[in-house]
Amino acid sequence: MKIRFLLVFLFVSSFAFAQEKKETATAPLPVAQVFDSKQSVTIDGKVISLNAKAGTMELRDENNKPIALFGYTAYFKENPEKNRPIVFAYNGGPGSSSYWLHMGIMGPKRIVVNDPNYNQAAPYELVNNEFSILDIADVVMMDPVGTGLSVPIGDAKGSDFWGVDQDIRSISLFIMQFLKAHDRLNSPKYILGESYGTFRNAGVMSYLLDKGYALNGVVMVSAVFDLRTLFFAPNEDLSHIVYLPTMAATSWYHNKVANKGTDLPAFVQEVRSFTENHYAPALYKGNRISEQEKSAVAQKLQDYTGISTEVWKRANLKITANEYYQELLRSTGETVGRLDSRYKGINIDPMAMSAFTDPQSDAISPAYTMGFLDFYHRNLGVSKDLMYATSAYSKEGFKWDWKHQGNNFWGADAAVTTLPDMAEALSKDPHVKVLIMNGYYDLATVFHGVEHSISHMELPKSATDRIIMTYYEAGHMMYTHLPSAKLFREDLKKFIQDTLRK
Repeated sequence: MKIRFLLVFLFVSSFAFAQEKKETATAPLPVAQVFDSKQSVTIDGKVISLNAKAGTMELRDENNKPIALFGYTAYFKENPEKNRPIVFAYNGGPGSSSYWLHMGIMGPKRIVVNDPNYNQAAPYELVNNEFSILDIADVVMMDPVGTGLSVPIGDAKGSDFWGVDQDIRSISLFIMQFLKAHDRLNSPKYILGESYGTFRNAGVMSYLLDKGYALNGVVMVSAVFDLRTLFFAPNEDLSHIVYLPTMAATSWYHNKVANKGTDLPAFVQEVRSFTENHYAPALYKGNRISEQEKSAVAQKLQDYTGISTEVWKRANLKITANEYYQELLRSTGETVGRLDSRYKGINIDPMAMSAFTDPQSDAISPAYTMGFLDFYHRNLGVSKDLMYATSAYSKEGFKWDWKHQGNNFWGADAAVTTLPDMAEALSKDPHVKVLIMNGYYDLATVFHGVEHSISHMELPKSATDRIIMTYYEAGHMMYTHLPSAKLFREDLKKFIQDTLRK
């Protein structure tokens, strides 16, 4: 009897397990949703009517298998002219959604912020974005998986998207499939990334080209291609060298330098010259440097940054970015911003050597976040039942895989860089151009780091001449500064028009 009961129990259990497995295997995948609305923007006195689409698109892998619902917001001009360009844009992180660019410079509306000061709480002001390029191009704001409404589906999981190469692949797949879905395969194509989005851009432009998708242009906003320029690693001089001009520019802004000269660009050029001809050679000598030379270099560093020679000498002529944020305005109990060093905030521990917070981020984040979410659900009509993730940092299991194909030597990752990807694309396509937009007061991705990377590309002048550098007297998100936002639009518009096929 017991044996019979056990056999029946095992049979029923096996049947139930098989049914559960079958139901799990055949469970329908989440369905992509798109919310349509009519929008408009007024630029140079002309009203541009737009068809907006916000929601998700089912993303498929190379074998046509669904792997994600990919979130986006697209703005298409009504009754467009033939061969209208299309721009795919995203922020960085990695792990950030695109709402910063969306509400700062690319969309039909922009958030008003009290730059470079802190903003009061709601209500926040949303106004027409006269600095958008929607008059000359359609725009698609992309949210990588883990951000916005983008989620893995089917057998896919977060780790399939959270890494240098995984991210390049999924972003490229979306662009290729979106172009096909919306009959834009023959449109002039551009990608625009900010921060880590520029690191991504270098890989995406190469990936797309290898698949037959040649880009008309690539736009890098606040760029980094070689992460060594940001790390302040032990026994590494590079980050100290490339950060000095931005530190000096910040001190210039806060009136801490000995001689400000005629204007900021001229002052920065003077610091560049000192950096390359005196500072870098001094650091290269390490502890072999003479006391006389060390004192002379420390004096120039004081002249250019306002930080005393005693501090520079005690630090062996090397101050990290975190130490600089704290040291510059220590006497007034303030710290300066990382993303935009024009911003300053309360230093809650004047004795600390590292900053506790970023004043620029503190100052603008609530305005951007609340302003965007209100616009997203109220104006674009996206269901309030859907949760928009402004970042992936709170997602379970979110961890970035920094390995990148091509960075491995002798079985180890010698560097984390996508510079070779960009070099390869520039060498294979003699027509593609790159616009790199730099903020003088950006202490997150410093302009001299980009300059160092570009000057060390193993390419002929004919290729590097297709890289255009522009500069703004603002920070990482230079568009919060209205004069820079105006210049941003002018530079981007000119770049798109100049790169269109004649």
